[in-house]
Amino acid sequence: MFEWKEEYETKIEIIDEQHKELFNIANESYALLKNDLILDKYDKVVEIINRLLDYCEYHFSTEEQYQLSIGYKKFLSHKVQHEEFIKKLRDENLKKMDENQDEYLMNILEFFMKWITGHILARDMDYVQYARTLA
Repeated sequence: MFEWKEEYETKIEIIDEQHKELFNIANESYALLKNDLILDKYDKVVEIINRLLDYCEYHFSTEEQYQLSIGYKKFLSHKVQHEEFIKKLRDENLKKMDENQDEYLMNILEFFMKWITGHILARDMDYVQYARTLA
């Protein structure tokens, strides 16, 4: 469902690989959502959210280290966006999930994909452009 597009490529291999892994996690989540054979998805959704959080923190750390290495001037505002995103995911009320697990998971996926694609196209491409001016 969530397709990687060429326009998301930063041409920084490690960053692109990590972005693609975020898409993979989203697609695994979507597959769970569409699996009608699993009626109670609570534990699997919690597992996915935790995996997503862990991988986002790992990825954001990689991006931030890269930004520091190139002296990116907007590092702090970029870091704040990362922190706000992690806080939003951590603050998800898992008790709401019991009401409608599929809807809950779909809402998280939609939020995640909208955020990550927008972030890549706007914020990440900004530091990519900055790095190109240094070369």
